Amino acid sequence: MEYTGRVLLRLVLVLLLIQCSLAQQGFLNSSIEWTALLDLRSSLGLRSTDWPIKSDPCSKWNGVQCKNGRVTGINISRFRRTRIGRSNPSFSVDSLVNLTFLESFNASGFSLPGWIPSWFGYRLGSLQVLDLRSSSVTGPIPDSLGNLTRVNALHLSGNNLTGNIPSALGQLMQLSVLDLSRNSLTGQLPTTFALLSNLSRLDLSSNFLTGPIPQALGNMDRLQSLNLSDNNFADSIPVNLGNLSQLVELTLTRNSLSGSLPVELAGMRNLVSMEIGDNGLEGGLPDGLFSSLKKLQVVVLSGNKFDGALPKALLSLPNLRVLDVSYNNFTGVLSNFSSNVNVSGVLFNLSNNMLYGTLASSFGNFIVIDISANYIQGKVPDGSQSNISLDRNCLQAVSNQRSLVDCKSFYAERGLSFDNFGAPERAEPPSREVLPASKKKSKQWIYILVGLFGGLGFIVILVMIMIVVLRKCDKTTANQTGSTNVGPVPEGNSPSLPKDPVILSGLRNSFTYEQLLCSTGEFGDANFIKSGHSGDLFRGFLDGGTPIVVKKVNLHSVKKESYGMELELFSKYSHTRLVPLLGHCSENDNDKLLVYKYMPNGDLASSLYRVSDSEDDSVQSLDWITRLKIAIGAAEGLSYLHHECNPPLVHRDIQASSIFLDDKFEVRLGSLSEVRIQGADSHHKVLTRFLRKPQSSEPCPSGSSSVTCAHDVYCFGKVLLELITGKLGISKSDDATTREWLEHTLAYISIYDKEPVTKIIDPSLIVDEDLLEEVWAMAIVARSCLNPKASKRPPMKYILKALENPLKVVREESYNSGRLRTTSSRRSWSAAFFGSWRHSSSENATVPGHTIREGVGGSKQPGRVGSHGSCGIEHTYSNKKLSSEIFPEPLEMQDIELQDEH
Repeated sequence: MEYTGRVLLRLVLVLLLIQCSLAQQGFLNSSIEWTALLDLRSSLGLRSTDWPIKSDPCSKWNGVQCKNGRVTGINISRFRRTRIGRSNPSFSVDSLVNLTFLESFNASGFSLPGWIPSWFGYRLGSLQVLDLRSSSVTGPIPDSLGNLTRVNALHLSGNNLTGNIPSALGQLMQLSVLDLSRNSLTGQLPTTFALLSNLSRLDLSSNFLTGPIPQALGNMDRLQSLNLSDNNFADSIPVNLGNLSQLVELTLTRNSLSGSLPVELAGMRNLVSMEIGDNGLEGGLPDGLFSSLKKLQVVVLSGNKFDGALPKALLSLPNLRVLDVSYNNFTGVLSNFSSNVNVSGVLFNLSNNMLYGTLASSFGNFIVIDISANYIQGKVPDGSQSNISLDRNCLQAVSNQRSLVDCKSFYAERGLSFDNFGAPERAEPPSREVLPASKKKSKQWIYILVGLFGGLGFIVILVMIMIVVLRKCDKTTANQTGSTNVGPVPEGNSPSLPKDPVILSGLRNSFTYEQLLCSTGEFGDANFIKSGHSGDLFRGFLDGGTPIVVKKVNLHSVKKESYGMELELFSKYSHTRLVPLLGHCSENDNDKLLVYKYMPNGDLASSLYRVSDSEDDSVQSLDWITRLKIAIGAAEGLSYLHHECNPPLVHRDIQASSIFLDDKFEVRLGSLSEVRIQGADSHHKVLTRFLRKPQSSEPCPSGSSSVTCAHDVYCFGKVLLELITGKLGISKSDDATTREWLEHTLAYISIYDKEPVTKIIDPSLIVDEDLLEEVWAMAIVARSCLNPKASKRPPMKYILKALENPLKVVREESYNSGRLRTTSSRRSWSAAFFGSWRHSSSENATVPGHTIREGVGGSKQPGRVGSHGSCGIEHTYSNKKLSSEIFPEPLEMQDIELQDEH
C-alpha cells in the first residue's frame, strides 16, 4: 500500500513537471489570449499558412512567442494578407488589449493604414519593443505613448506621421532606440529629450523639423548614432555636442545650419562617420579638431562655404575611407595636401574648390578621386592613377579645361605665376622669306592655275548636283500622282514616302467587319479585356480557332492620325519584340479595327502576381529569372526603336500594361499608337518624310510634350523598380504618392553595398547570394534610368547590355575578386555615373513635377531644392564598383539631345 502511494506520488510529480515543461516550451494556456489571437488573425487577414487555426499558436504560429503559456511577442513583419484582408486593410489591432503580457509587437513592412490608437499607451503596459516601420501609418504620434515606461525601442520610420513630436516621449526613461525618420513631422524638438539619458540611437532624418538643434542633445552621454539630416534645422551646431564621447555616427546633412564648425566636437573621440554636408557652414576648419578624431573613416563636408586651407590632420587620418569636401571655397597648393594622403579608401573628392599648384603623382589608393573644377596647372604625371577626374582645371594637354583667361585671372589675383598651358608667353611672328623676282613670278602662275582649275571643278560638281536633284523631284512627283500606296497628304505637310505595296496590301482590309464582329461576340462584355489609350481591346477567335485580340478604335474619341500612325509603323518596321499585327479593318467609318496576335500571359501588370488555385487563394508571383528575362526583352524592344530605326522612334507609353507576354513569357511591346519620331515637335520636316505628324502629343509625366528617347528610359526605370519591388502601378502613375515612393525607394540603392537593396525587394521573391547581385545590378540600372537630368540617363543600348550581363555591373571582371576595380579612363561610364548623381550650384536636378536634393547617402527629400550634393555615393565599404565596359559613357548626350529635358 505504501509502495503504491509512492508510485502515484511520483506520477503526479512527473505530470506536474511535464505541464511546467510544456508551459516553458510555449504552449498557450489562456483561453482569453486564444480568442484575442483568433480575432487578430481575422481583423488583419493573416493567412492560414502563417497562423494555422487548428494548431497551437505558441508552438506552430509564425512570429508568435510565448513564455509560461502566455503570449509575449508578435512578429508579423512583411506577412502577406489573404485576398479578403487585402481588400480592406486597416489598423485593426484592438485584440492586443487582451494580451496583457505582450512585450514586443513588430509589424514592420506590414500595411496598417490608419492612426496609432491612443490606447496603446494605456493598455500595453508591458510593451518593450514597438516596431511599425514602413507600415503605412498616418496621423500624429499619440501623447499616450509616453506612458510606455518599459519601452526600450520605438521604430516608427517610413510612414506618413504628421504633427509635432510629443514632449511626452521624454518620459520613456528606458528608451534606447528612437527612430522617427522618413515621416512628415514638423515643429521643433521637445526640450524633454534631455531626459532620455539611456538613448543610444536617435534618427529623426527626412522630416520637416525646424528651429535650432537643442543643446539638450549634448546630455545624452550614451548616444552612439545621431541622424538629423534632411530637415530644416537652422542656426549653429551646439558646442556641447562635443560631450557625446560615445558617438560613432553624426549625420546633419541637408539642413540650414550656419556658423562655423565647433572645435569642441573634438570631444567625440569615438566618432567614425561625420556627415555635415549641404548646409551653410562657413569659415576655416579648426586646426585641433581632426587631430583628436583618430577613428574617423567618413568625413563629408561638401556643399558648404568653408574656406582656407585643409588641415593636414584631416588628410592624415589613418582610417580614412571617404573624404568629400567638394563645393566649398578651400584653397592652397594641391601638392601639399596629396603628400599627406597615404591610405586606401572609397572616395577622395576635392572638386569645386580653389586649389592650385601642380598635380602630385599619388593620392593614396582611393577608388574614386575627383579634383575637378579647381585651378591645378602643369602636366599630368605619367605615374598618376587613371581613376582621377581632372576636368575644369588649368592642366596642359588635357581636354575639358578652364579657359586661358580664367586661369590667368585666378593666378594673377593671388600674385602667382601661371605656366600659360605650357605655351610661351609671346609667340614670335613668322619670318617673311624674301624671294627672287623669277621665283615670285613662277609662284604667281601657280596661284592662277590653281584658281582656274578649282573654279572649273566647282562648276562641274554644281551641275552634277542639279541633275541629281531634278531626277529625284521627277520621281517624287510621279509617286504623288500615280501611286495608290500613299495615303492623303496632310494639309501643310510634305508627302510621306511611298511604302512597299506588298506590305500595305497585306494590311489593308485583311479582315471584314462582319468577320471580326462574329469572332468577338459582337464586341460583347464577355470578351472585353480593357480600355487602352487609342481604343477598347476585345478577345476573339478566328474560324480556325486561332485566338486574337481586336482593338476597336472609335474615331469620335480618338484622332484618326493615331490609327494611321500605328498602321504605317507596322508597314515600315518589324521586330520580334513588337506585338504582332495580323491585320486591320477599315470598312466602318466610325470604328477602325486592328487585329493582333493573342498573348496568353497578358501584360506584365496582370502577370506579376496571380491568384493560385489553392484553398487559401494565395498569390503566386513571377520568379526572379522570369523577371530578368522580361526586363531584357523590353530593353531589346526599346533598343530597336531608339537605335535601329532611322530616324529613332520613341514609344512614349512604357509601363507594365504595355509590356505583353506570350506563352513563354517572351516580351512583345504593345500600345504602339503613341510611337513618335524623336524630337517630332521640333523636327516636323523629318517626321513627314517617314510617318504622318500627329496633331497633338500625349503629355509625358513631366508635363512636357517633347518626344525623346530619354523619356522612354525614365519610364523604363520605373518598370525595373516594379520588377524589383513588386510594387505595381508605379510605371503608370506620376502623382505625389508615386514620387514620394520613388524618393523613398531610390534611397536604398547604393553602388557600393547590396545590403540596402534587400529592404526593397519584393518579399515574395526567393533569391540566393548570386541572384541578389543580379537584383542589385538591376536596381543600379533603374536608378541611372531615373536620373532627374534627362541628358545624364544612359542610352537604351547600354541599358540592354547591362541587363544581359548583370554580374559584370557589380563584380570584378578578373578572377581576383578581392581586388577593387578602378575605371580605365577619365571618361568611363563610372565617372559619368558618379557625376549623374551629383548636384551642383548650377545644376539643381529635379524629378519631373517636384524638386529633389540628393547627397552622399543617396536619400532624397521632396519639396526642397538642395544646394550642391556630394557625388551621390553611399558610404559603405563593399568592394563593388560599376563596370566601365558594361556602362560606357554616353556619346556626348548633351550635344545629341539638347531638347530632352524629359
